Amino acid sequence: MGKIKNLFAGLCGALALNALHESIKNKRTTPRIDFLGEQALQKTVRYFGGNITDKDELYKATLAGDLLSNTLYYSLIGSGRGKHIWTKAIAMGLLAGIGAVKLPEPMGLNPKSVAKTDGIKLMTVGYYLFGALVTGIVLSAFSKKC
Repeated sequence: MGKIKNLFAGLCGALALNALHESIKNKRTTPRIDFLGEQALQKTVRYFGGNITDKDELYKATLAGDLLSNTLYYSLIGSGRGKHIWTKAIAMGLLAGIGAVKLPEPMGLNPKSVAKTDGIKLMTVGYYLFGALVTGIVLSAFSKKC
């Protein structure tokens, strides 16, 4: 598959992940992936001597970074000869979700927003799996039309 198709499919997966998260993030029992992203971005900016003080700016910058990084990550599902799309989608979705739950603490971030309860942990993994599966659907649609 072409790189453009892979990137487009990855963007669809990233948009699906963020749309899901944004639509239900204000419920008490759902993950707040945005808080984790804001922590990571702020930590990075501070490392380089800066600071983002405007909450709206921090939110927008984090959302843009999430869309970009998830697009690039999910685009890898279509790499290779287009074989095993579903195996790659499931594996990469699960790995991203498990990473989102397990890596914050070793990275010096507060994992509570994505790992407060077992239910929130499962939902976090599910969000990333959902994005990967959407990517797989788009890639499969491209391969059927080509």
